[in-house]
Amino acid sequence: MSDIAMREDLLVARGLHTYYGASHILHGVDFSVKKGEALGLMGRNGMGKTTLIRSMMGLVRAAEGSVQVRGQEMRGAATHAIARRGIAYVPEGRGIFPNLSVRENLEMAARAGVDGQRNWTFERVMETFPRLSERLGNGGGQLSGGEQQMLTIGRALMTNPDLLILDEATEGLAPLIAREIWRIVREIRLSGIATVVVDKNHAAVSSITDRTMILVKGQVVYDGASEDFRARPELIQQHLGV
Repeated sequence: MSDIAMREDLLVARGLHTYYGASHILHGVDFSVKKGEALGLMGRNGMGKTTLIRSMMGLVRAAEGSVQVRGQEMRGAATHAIARRGIAYVPEGRGIFPNLSVRENLEMAARAGVDGQRNWTFERVMETFPRLSERLGNGGGQLSGGEQQMLTIGRALMTNPDLLILDEATEGLAPLIAREIWRIVREIRLSGIATVVVDKNHAAVSSITDRTMILVKGQVVYDGASEDFRARPELIQQHLGV
């Protein structure tokens, strides 16, 4: 049994059904991520990836199923209560405060983790994101798309999370900036924070994750080792090919 298989579950969802109005989006999805594990969540557009994340974070109310964080049932809980249990979410669209400076965006999020850890200090975030250290006085709205994504990730790290969820990590970013984001994600992963990464670049995602999960029409069609996923081009073509 692998080291990861023996670790504690951080986030577990069972039998999630979610609707948008009359549209049935998630059809009994099971999901889990363990302490320190890196998981790539994949699927074509409109297959339920963001809905799954938003259902687990309490941003969308699941109609059925269970969501547990560190063993405690959290389905129906407020989003801030779920975040306080050690989960940081970087949404598609980023959600920074454009009228606050880079420093203010970061410092407003600073807090100790669930176990009191403060591994991610302002100084460590500056070391990880040298580009942000040159922009501390700039307003969030003055940053490029890539810098805004770095700021959003940096702000999430200031909460000292046990799990970081990145939705569309490199969407719309230039290749050079995207490579920088992947470097940062690797560094975060090596620091021991569990990560869930959603991105269209399946090669990049599977190269830095332990496990890969594919959603098709709100159902899990694959959940296995990223190494196995990379060795099955027919799987990639069937479920992720254009």
